[in-house]
Amino acid sequence: MNQPIRRPAAYDAAGVEVHRPVPLAPAPTAPLAPVQPGGVPSVASVVLPDGRVVTGYAITPAQPEPIATKPGVSRAAVNIALGGVGFLAVCGGLFLLTAFITALTALVTQLVILAAVLFGGWVTVQVFSARGHRGGTTVNIRKATFKRNHFHG
Repeated sequence: MNQPIRRPAAYDAAGVEVHRPVPLAPAPTAPLAPVQPGGVPSVASVVLPDGRVVTGYAITPAQPEPIATKPGVSRAAVNIALGGVGFLAVCGGLFLLTAFITALTALVTQLVILAAVLFGGWVTVQVFSARGHRGGTTVNIRKATFKRNHFHG
């Protein structure tokens, strides 16, 4: 009953599948023949001031393409462009000015409302406070003060 599980050879001892590479046959190659360049470049020799001679291939520097001349911009076109830029700047400034005025108006409105609320609260405290003897009949009997059904000792 307890026989070991037999695995095919493509698995290692831990049960992981193993892939083994198969070498490819090398491709047949033809022998390479030396190829001569189409033209032999000219060799230049330069004599240095100290008498040494340097010989090498002459390299012609690459010539940049000539710059195409741009047509001149008319003065009217420049004036129109500058006028447009100035107009945009003025519009931006006016927009900022109106935004500032709107914010300032909101601030003043909030300050007025705050002052009204504070003043109304002060008036309310003054009306409903129990300080002092306002109104009513006061009678002094033996150092006691009676004020309309309230005894204050």
